[in-house]
Amino acid sequence: MSPPATPRGTFLPGLVVLARGAREERRLFAWAVLGSVVYGVGTAGSGWMVGRVTERVVVPALTPGSAERVTTGDVWLAGAALLAITVVTVGGVLVRRILAGATMYALQARYRRALVRRYLDLPLSWHHAHPAGRLLATAASDVEATWQAMAILPFALGVVVLIAVAGAAMVAADPVLGGIGLVVVPALVVANAAYSRAMSPKVRRVQRLRGEVSAVAHESFEGALVVKTLGLAGGEVARFAEESGRLRDANVAAGRTRGAFDPVIEALPQLGTLLVLAVGAARAAGGAADVGDIVQVAYMLSLLAFPVRAIGWTLAELPRTVAGDARLQAVLRESAATPWGARRAARVADPAAPSTRGLEHHHPVPVPDPDDEDDDAGDAGSAARPARAPRPPRPVLSGVDLDVTPGTTTALVGGTGSGKSTLAGLLVRLVDPTSGQVLLDGVDVRELAEGELAGVAALVPQSTFVFDDTVRGNVALGLEEGLDAGAGPSADAGAPTSRRVSDEDVWAALRLAQADGFVAALPEGLDTRVGERGASLSGGQRQRLALARALVRRPRLLVLDDATSALDPAVERAVLDGLGASGLGTTVVVVASRPATIALADEVVHLERGRVVDRGTAAELLERDEGYRDLVSAYARAARERAAARSSVTSSASSTGTGGGSTS
Repeated sequence: MSPPATPRGTFLPGLVVLARGAREERRLFAWAVLGSVVYGVGTAGSGWMVGRVTERVVVPALTPGSAERVTTGDVWLAGAALLAITVVTVGGVLVRRILAGATMYALQARYRRALVRRYLDLPLSWHHAHPAGRLLATAASDVEATWQAMAILPFALGVVVLIAVAGAAMVAADPVLGGIGLVVVPALVVANAAYSRAMSPKVRRVQRLRGEVSAVAHESFEGALVVKTLGLAGGEVARFAEESGRLRDANVAAGRTRGAFDPVIEALPQLGTLLVLAVGAARAAGGAADVGDIVQVAYMLSLLAFPVRAIGWTLAELPRTVAGDARLQAVLRESAATPWGARRAARVADPAAPSTRGLEHHHPVPVPDPDDEDDDAGDAGSAARPARAPRPPRPVLSGVDLDVTPGTTTALVGGTGSGKSTLAGLLVRLVDPTSGQVLLDGVDVRELAEGELAGVAALVPQSTFVFDDTVRGNVALGLEEGLDAGAGPSADAGAPTSRRVSDEDVWAALRLAQADGFVAALPEGLDTRVGERGASLSGGQRQRLALARALVRRPRLLVLDDATSALDPAVERAVLDGLGASGLGTTVVVVASRPATIALADEVVHLERGRVVDRGTAAELLERDEGYRDLVSAYARAARERAAARSSVTSSASSTGTGGGSTS
């Protein structure tokens, strides 16, 4: 995501954004503007009516010798006229406020939906390069900032009508006094334009810092377990406090600018009213102006004092509108995409035959926030940041050629950073390789139509995710709506299968994943809610649930990215043996780091620094591959140390329990 820099002048770009919003919600916006126009005309009409009532009722009633010409009926008629205008004006205010708010919220909802759809469409490699906290801030605060002005814009447009009608009425009543009153309007526009220009960089910095605060908070919440176990809460609080402090300082700086301009903008209409009264009094004394005209002009000008500020509020929101929209459009117009072909995957009962040719892959480089370079440099007390040279992409896989025999279990083995998980993700097209090919049954996966690969291949990642739903909802995720459930043995070749899974299908998948026992023991069985991220389940139970979610789809290719690491060896063996005996017709590729897992594989592929250094059975690699032998020895040693540690803890607990019993 590389948004264009926000332009320094925000008036025209801001109006373009607001005009787009008005077109997208034209019906609500039109009614809001109509209500505001009624308000403007009504307000100007009340000023004109006050002048006429003053001239024809109030002044004669207070003038000796003329009071008898003013009847009670005249007073009631004047009051009724003012009341009627007030009722119409209030009606316009209600329509404008309700529908302007509805316009703003409708646009926010529209763009949040569009952002979420775009987030889901963008490839995983794009998400790897963009912090989740920044994306959350875009969907929350940036959307809000972009369309906040739509709640004020109809009011401002109604004020334009009010100024036009009131200005014409003031000039018609007394050209001199009307001209003095109208001078206030351009003075307000100039003051607000200066305010908008001064606020623009400060508001952009506030928007960026909101995203950074959100990113820090999101990262801390996601890593809560690490933070708690390592006692890092104090450091995380300090890190969050630092970012929050920067946001506070940015808001204070913006508030100072607002505080400097607000009194000026507030005072201009009042000064205009005082000037009209002073000049009007002199003209009335010389007989050049009527009292009613002076009252009308002064009253209308005083009525303009508050509404005209709506124009200022709209202009004040334009910097936030432009900054927020730039960040929205950077996502919505992002060119990254996952290209799909038109071919269908073979829907047969036979296991899949995955392979790779000349596979190269580089990890994406995190994309910096485009506002980082220009926001801080302008603040007092902060030095300009030096330009940072872009980091080159880090190579992960290089020249990987791999053929997996259909119907077998293949273990990917290698040290940390050797590219095992990356290769597993490429097989199911979580990301596309930098170069080379990933083939399924001899077909490049990029030539398959959207959804085809998901119908025949499934991945269980090392970090399992369980939704806050029932067991049934987690296992049959998406299949309740009749999405593609994969091809079973009875599927017709070349025809996609779309069905709803039954409870029997769910239980069968749970049995294969060795999860049926603990699910049957849950209070409500399949209908038991497992809590956020499966909080009510152990790590092994979550892994088995995720495995059942993959198996219920009856995949022809199953990729397990260290997905059985939380299971004890006996359960792991039962799971992998069950896959072989189930008759599903599945090719299994498993990222393995335990000798027991490796021993269950038909073939082992040894990866080192992103390359395949050897492949064969576990026994063959032990005999001829020194690197593999060292790796397996290290795995076995680590397993023995973990087993010894567990045994020590168990013995200590048992001893403590026995001791407690004897002393009691």
